[in-house]
Amino acid sequence: MAMEIWINPACSKCRSALRLLDEEGADYTVRRYLEDVPTEDEIRAVLERLGLEPWDITRTQEAAAKELGLKDWARDAGSRDRWVAALAEHPKLIQRPIITAEDGTAVVARTDEAVRDAMSR
Repeated sequence: MAMEIWINPACSKCRSALRLLDEEGADYTVRRYLEDVPTEDEIRAVLERLGLEPWDITRTQEAAAKELGLKDWARDAGSRDRWVAALAEHPKLIQRPIITAEDGTAVVARTDEAVRDAMSR
């Protein structure tokens, strides 16, 4: 399974993750997830690989999050589908960058350490 990184090119943490991957000669593909929006199933698959819940990868400070009133949404198994649907509908809410590693796991790679961790898997 090849490495893939979900990025927003406007995000400095995404750019620094890409720079580090390139410096290390990593083999990866880039997904600009704001243009190539993940489906609900893809989001569920990434959450499973991350070992996280949808609210764990939601950018709650984004305007869309405030419009939706996300901070008041329940964070339980019964609400999971509602959160996943919101992420699919408003991809800006997805935390970034996310790297899916070769071993089938994934990492929210907001630090150099996390990027290196993903490369080592």
